[in-house]
Amino acid sequence: METAAPDTATCERARLARDARFDGVFFTAVHSTGIYCRPVCPAPPPKPRNITYYASAAAAAAAGFRPCLRCRPELSPQAQQAASEDVLRRALQLLHAGFLQDHPASALAARVGLGPRQLQRLFVARLGATPVQLHATHRLLQARQLLTETQLPVTDVALAAGFNSLRRFNDAFATGCGMPPSAIRRQRPAAAAASTGLVLRLGYRPPLDFGLMLAFLRRRMIPGIERIDTDRYQRVIGTPARPGLLQVTAAPGRHELRLQLDGVEPQAIPALVRRVRHLFDLDADLRQVHAALASEPLLARGIALHPGLRVPGGWEGFEVAVRAVLGQQVSVAAATTLASRLVQAHGTRLPGMPEGLDRQFPQPQQLAEAPLERIGLPRTRAETVRALAHACAEGTLDFEPGQRLDAFVARCTALPGIGDWTAQYIALRALGQPDAFPAGDLVLQQRLGAPGARLTARQAEARSQPWRPWRAYAVLHLWHLSSPHPGAAP
Repeated sequence: METAAPDTATCERARLARDARFDGVFFTAVHSTGIYCRPVCPAPPPKPRNITYYASAAAAAAAGFRPCLRCRPELSPQAQQAASEDVLRRALQLLHAGFLQDHPASALAARVGLGPRQLQRLFVARLGATPVQLHATHRLLQARQLLTETQLPVTDVALAAGFNSLRRFNDAFATGCGMPPSAIRRQRPAAAAASTGLVLRLGYRPPLDFGLMLAFLRRRMIPGIERIDTDRYQRVIGTPARPGLLQVTAAPGRHELRLQLDGVEPQAIPALVRRVRHLFDLDADLRQVHAALASEPLLARGIALHPGLRVPGGWEGFEVAVRAVLGQQVSVAAATTLASRLVQAHGTRLPGMPEGLDRQFPQPQQLAEAPLERIGLPRTRAETVRALAHACAEGTLDFEPGQRLDAFVARCTALPGIGDWTAQYIALRALGQPDAFPAGDLVLQQRLGAPGARLTARQAEARSQPWRPWRAYAVLHLWHLSSPHPGAAP
């Protein structure tokens, strides 16, 4: 099986051009210095005879190389695996969500339906490292970022990176990074050392149309939980006992977003970073996506109009699912009104938080028996929300990473009032399933059909087959082609 890294000639061209589109796709290990770098490293390029290309940071680390202090591999986006590599993609979703923090590698293999040796061979063949090595490298790179960009005490950094022992953290860090944590802390930029807040840099492969993403999310904004302007996203996070705030803005002149966190426990930082990366689809590799879609003239036009269009995620699966049910057979604006009423009537008020960011979205237990008809929901749709809440409260439906698309859709559509369109939409936004495709969507059928004649769901499904495994991106392009206003896609 081929490695996930591009061929040597492609890597060489991307490295010499410092092509940010390949950031995280491969890493360059330099034998003369013993370090590994991102393709965008600003250091003078080494001679080809002194380098080896690796498919992952973990593979370079396993070969004995240390992460570069200048280009900082911890800022690289994750390599996006195609949905056609279903087992690998699901395993990586679980791994990046911290599954190996509390489970052995054999449990990860069982979760994706492989034997432990099969999974290990797959990871080594595609990424050059075992699941355990990837997990260990991911933790150390997370710690490096927190040491470099925040003033968190080293003990808190160790906890945030998943280490329960400071001694083990120090030993692992010195082995993996070639220096103790205190040395990294001393080398952080002056701006980070002087900062009093907690601000992290989140890298992505260009292009990203951040304004278009915010416009899509702003039309679906739920007052009390979110505040979305033309240039920033804000949200209340945490628990009623300890609420906090989050803000995301673009970093001028960089292929990065800035994540500001206030009132957050150190252990919660990795999960919050994952949620933000999912919300803005920061790990997308649009080179792969566009290559698969561009042969369709309609989609090629969409890509030309919006080359940085990505799939907007959702903050939390149950929230996305409820919002999808509220939006059945009504406009986006009407669904947003219903969502606002739902939060005001059943969401938990968070004392001490700023107005407009002082509510928590209702938990499944709160909606399982709620009189939702009082907020203006038709009885059948209210029953669907209650059935959805029951299923989530009882654990028969969840939004955990690593699920197969067909299995998730089957569990959703087993609930009363949830059809394929709703299930596919939830999978697209809540799970980040890159091949989700709501074939029954009216706008898609109209856009794909001849003027005045829309396709059937079966015809739309057949038309979409060449776009696999990136049909979710095709959906977003078709929606935006059908709308005169940014973010107004249905």
